Amino acid sequence: MHKLPKLTARHVDPRTYPPGVAYMDGQYLPIQEAKLSVLDYGFLHSDATYDVVHVWNGAFFRLGDHLERFFRGMSELHMSIPYDTAQVTEILHNCVALSGLENAYVEFICTRGTSPEFSRDPRDAENRFIAFAIPFGSVANKEQMERGLHLAVTDVLRIPPSSVDPTVKNYHWLDMVKGLYAAYERGADTAVLIDVNGNVSEGPGFNIFAVKDGVVSTPNLSVLLGITRQTIVDLCAEMGLPCHAQDIAVEDLKSADEVFVTSTAGGVMPVSKIDGQPIGSGEVGLLSERMMALYWQLHADDRYRSVVSYPGATDQ
Repeated sequence: MHKLPKLTARHVDPRTYPPGVAYMDGQYLPIQEAKLSVLDYGFLHSDATYDVVHVWNGAFFRLGDHLERFFRGMSELHMSIPYDTAQVTEILHNCVALSGLENAYVEFICTRGTSPEFSRDPRDAENRFIAFAIPFGSVANKEQMERGLHLAVTDVLRIPPSSVDPTVKNYHWLDMVKGLYAAYERGADTAVLIDVNGNVSEGPGFNIFAVKDGVVSTPNLSVLLGITRQTIVDLCAEMGLPCHAQDIAVEDLKSADEVFVTSTAGGVMPVSKIDGQPIGSGEVGLLSERMMALYWQLHADDRYRSVVSYPGATDQ
């Protein structure tokens, strides 16, 4: 008879993790101790919604907008958590304060959860809330920010809105991952996916902007309505620049004067090449540079800041 192994008293993960703090099941934990059940439908079915906000120089940026989108997403997916907006705000602040991180990537998640009898009926599951704070990381690294990202427009179709609502943040990323591998095979840094009509949609974790003859445009189909995307729309309005959400043909993206992408993880990131061909001069564009500067300047604007109270710090 085969000899059964002994059950491990406590799972010890030999891998290393970034510093950070998580909130799960009513307690704050070191990031490496935050574990999800293998029976959670968030894991098994990608049945979850989430949001990401960043902390910069000790303050959240546009936290209220991220929370509003998160709660709307839960409502759309028939999910609920035993916390209201004020309580989630407190949890996120606590995760950052306990981590001690001045610049942080903060994610908060609602999964479908589990049901005691492993029911296939999603109404039987108890939804679960998780949050964590880790060091801030960008879609583009320092070198890519200085020279501009190199994109590849793939033939990978972004999941259509009729299947999954792109305005509700979700973990359905296999189309994005497929696009990334297609882009890597062509020597690009990251990918652009297309919508059902063959126009530009978005990339893995970012929205796309094109600038042509002083007019700014961004795709409006099969895209997340990003908070950073909205920040650029707001900045364009303040600057008196025309900015439109509309269809963008692949050819129009490639022939733009400038292209940049936006994300909570990275802010405004310039693009210098698409499919191996230079955009404009092939250098970081003047408007891209200006938008990058203005975006980070907004982080000092009290309209958008939520200051974190760290242990031992005086009130600010």
